[in-house]
Amino acid sequence: MGRGAAAGRGCIRPRLAVGPWGWLGPRAVMFCPMAAAGKAAAFHLPPLPTVGEIIKLFRLRAQKELSQNFLLDLRLTDKIVRQAGKLKNAYVCEVGPGPGGITRSILNAGVEQLLLVEKDTRFIPGLQMLSEAAPGKVRIVHGDILTYKMEKAFPNHLKKNWEDEPPNIHIIGNLPFSVSTPLIVKWLENVSKRDGPFIYGRTQMTLTFQKEVAERLTANTGGKQRSRLSIMSQHLCTVDNCFVIPGQAFVPKPDVDVAVVHFTPLVQPKIQQPFELVEKVVQSVFQFRRKYCYRGVEILFPERERLKKTEQLMMAADVDPTLRPFQLTMAHFRNLCNTYRKMCDEDPSLFAYNYREELGQTKRKHSPESIDQLEQTKEEDHL
Repeated sequence: MGRGAAAGRGCIRPRLAVGPWGWLGPRAVMFCPMAAAGKAAAFHLPPLPTVGEIIKLFRLRAQKELSQNFLLDLRLTDKIVRQAGKLKNAYVCEVGPGPGGITRSILNAGVEQLLLVEKDTRFIPGLQMLSEAAPGKVRIVHGDILTYKMEKAFPNHLKKNWEDEPPNIHIIGNLPFSVSTPLIVKWLENVSKRDGPFIYGRTQMTLTFQKEVAERLTANTGGKQRSRLSIMSQHLCTVDNCFVIPGQAFVPKPDVDVAVVHFTPLVQPKIQQPFELVEKVVQSVFQFRRKYCYRGVEILFPERERLKKTEQLMMAADVDPTLRPFQLTMAHFRNLCNTYRKMCDEDPSLFAYNYREELGQTKRKHSPESIDQLEQTKEEDHL
């Protein structure tokens, strides 16, 4: 699922394919006038080597350390693409196309333009072959999606106001496990700030995740998978767990199943506070997910005033301190964030306080109790 090597920059111009698949050129040329003139009822790729043949032709091997797994079944790639909605004449960015299975399904959906951001240079020749089969439709960028600037990825005329319907832009990707969580957190921050790929409006995303991560993204109040990721995603987007792909559908087979998740940014976030503040409050609350929620709220405050400030926050936010973190509703988190913001406005140094830094200072004083406390926070610090 992941893609691979060193990050880079730059658009790669397609060139005519020759060699073992020399027959591709004439067929693509025959198809080109129809595609360019827009006379065909629907775009369909000309006959091409299968994804499996591409893998063999270019001697592609999935790299376990990059969490790479290939999806070869085009019925499944078609199903993933359908979750994005109507893609006729749409502009799409595909993240980590790899050997190009989902890429084919996107092109066959009749998109206007397809931007491919691929980190692993081994996949570029196979993607160029697809580009040559769809003249004028594909742009290939060798780069890392975590650092790639998407503010200029699409034409300006596609921009819409945030309150309007989503723009005709989609992000689609079969994400590597190693990058999926940091990437969606990064994009959620972009949603909050309306920058990055969301400078065009409420750009929709259709992405794959480990099944467990997908369950966290969509978990309801009280659910065992309710987590920081649940709150951060659901307060900014409508999040739908579309369907599950069994692990055996991938090559090589991962140890877990995979789920397809669709995101549509909300017109108004459910918590109207800066991303960094919401993240700090939510992360603190879930730091001790098996304990009462007040225990996590406590670490928002320095030790010298911890009890007083925690009681003040919980009372003003009208949150029962004996609820577990996964039992808190979105309204609870909104109240906690709003109240914490007021407290930070009254004391600007409060937001800069870092519980781990204070514990680290205590640890250096060789306090066994504090060391145990620090290890406990690490144990609970997950999404």
